[in-house]
Amino acid sequence: MSIKQPFTDLQIPKAGGGFYEGHSVEIALLSKGIMVALVIWALIWPANANGVLGSLNWRLLEDFNAFYIIIVGLFSFFLLVVAILPSTGKRVMGTPGEAPEFSNFSWFSMMFGAGLGVGLMVFATAEPLGLWGSNPEVLSGNVAPNTEEAVQSGYRYTFLHYGFHAWAIYVTTGLALAYYAYTRNMPLTIRSALTPLFGSLMNGFLGHVVDVLGVVATILGVSVTIGFGVSQFIDGMYAITGMEWMMDMTGDAPKPGTVGLVAGLLVIMSMSILSAVSGVGRGVKYLSNLNLVLSIILLMTFVIFGSFLFAMSTYVSAFVDYILHYVSLSFGAFSPMSADAFAAGLPADAAPHADALRGGATNAWGSFAGFKSGLEGEAANLSDEVLTAAYAAGEQGRQFGWQAGWTTFYWAWWIAFSPFVGLFLARISKGRSVREFIIGCVFAPAMVCFAWMTILGGTAIDLELTGNAEGAIIGASNTAKLFVTLGEMISGGFLSAITIMCVVLIMTFLVTSADSGILVMNTIMSGGEQQTGIKHRIVWGLLLTLVIATLLIAGKTNGGADPMEALKSAMIIGALPFTMVMGLMCVALAKALFRDSQRDKAAAVATSAAE
Repeated sequence: MSIKQPFTDLQIPKAGGGFYEGHSVEIALLSKGIMVALVIWALIWPANANGVLGSLNWRLLEDFNAFYIIIVGLFSFFLLVVAILPSTGKRVMGTPGEAPEFSNFSWFSMMFGAGLGVGLMVFATAEPLGLWGSNPEVLSGNVAPNTEEAVQSGYRYTFLHYGFHAWAIYVTTGLALAYYAYTRNMPLTIRSALTPLFGSLMNGFLGHVVDVLGVVATILGVSVTIGFGVSQFIDGMYAITGMEWMMDMTGDAPKPGTVGLVAGLLVIMSMSILSAVSGVGRGVKYLSNLNLVLSIILLMTFVIFGSFLFAMSTYVSAFVDYILHYVSLSFGAFSPMSADAFAAGLPADAAPHADALRGGATNAWGSFAGFKSGLEGEAANLSDEVLTAAYAAGEQGRQFGWQAGWTTFYWAWWIAFSPFVGLFLARISKGRSVREFIIGCVFAPAMVCFAWMTILGGTAIDLELTGNAEGAIIGASNTAKLFVTLGEMISGGFLSAITIMCVVLIMTFLVTSADSGILVMNTIMSGGEQQTGIKHRIVWGLLLTLVIATLLIAGKTNGGADPMEALKSAMIIGALPFTMVMGLMCVALAKALFRDSQRDKAAAVATSAAE
């Protein structure tokens, strides 16, 4: 029985002349229209934009927290099955016998720099320290925060956020795009990944919507990454120069101010646009190689002068712990706790005071001591035994708030970043097998992330555990923790040299992320073309700059404590539709792999019969 051939006649209408020559006018105008509207809204009504985005973000987290958690778990198991099966894992993404375009070193360095460079620099110390003080085991009362006993659970969730689950998000998108582009000669664009399900419908408006969702998610995901990176860049510049005009000095610890953030953003994006104009063959490749070399130097500094033995023992125990809890981490989702559910769990003496007790008992960022001290009136006079039971009754609410604020934020961030990184990984992976792509882009970078987090973060934790840091690292802002850790670890001219190198590394990581994002957005606009016009790269670079700048400013309106809040809220909102697209991508790819396997078997039978 003959098997129907796959649909490959994907037609993306492009302008024949004018400014948009070679580009899809529909995708370009829809994407730019959404982004321009967001910029105008944040520029003219910043307080309204910040408030509405924050409210909508929290509503989506309440309704879709479990969806985000479970679908990311499914992504990781889907890729595991695809890599293990011989019929799917051995398939080459290209013509038989075709050699990979880039060497393994350049392939890994571009993957590393574009996929996670900024995140590692910002959160290598901030993530382990933050989770050391607050994680689900701490919230349930099993371990005390910031103690030796809390290290294991803190790293369990650090590995979750930067491990196999996280990289599976990138690779789900990248594998789908690369498979169709290099085995079926289809355009390297988002809509190609859904053709096994929707066929010729992807030639019309539905295809435009899918590509636009990819562009919007890319812009917002890249924006959050650059926002965090620019904040750390300004922290580093302050550590080098001591210039206070860049900083907000009103809090307990200095942190980047709005003026400093916008100034740093303009510097970084100017360099990014210049690098994007040079193209992937020169700009991104050379910057990525430089990033990897400087990263190794920074890592070796921590190996030699930091707490290497503590880090390595933590690495092994945390990795085993992560694998043992892999299934529960993949699918253990929490839902919001209603007032009735909380009241039902209270002891009789506390039931009349349910409303007064609920806020503190379900607060994921508080503690039992903070819960008690925050009570007023009759609720404050309840016995410790009753208050302990009331606090325990609110655990589900605390767990939901923590998961929504930590894990779900990360999954939304990785998903929003995945059209960019996935398409970029596909762009640089022609000629590699499906199994090689999955192992190379999930397992290898995750293991490097684990080492990075344990060596840098473990040193910071050890300095606090031994009392050498005296709370200085914990008290610093997230983007300043790396520099404070270095200051506690080394001194003198060497400290100055390493700090300067870190600032250069942050800058090159930022430029790599931004210019790769600009190139990817133009690839989608041009219907999968890998070479796009310089003028469009400049336009998208400028638009990306405006989106980040206006949302940073909006985040500080009405006394906002974190300029990143509006950016993060917009990103989580923009990631949700593309999460659904990614779910469909998995179904489509499973169908494509199965049908291609059937075609291969039918062809083998026909060849054997002919012989």
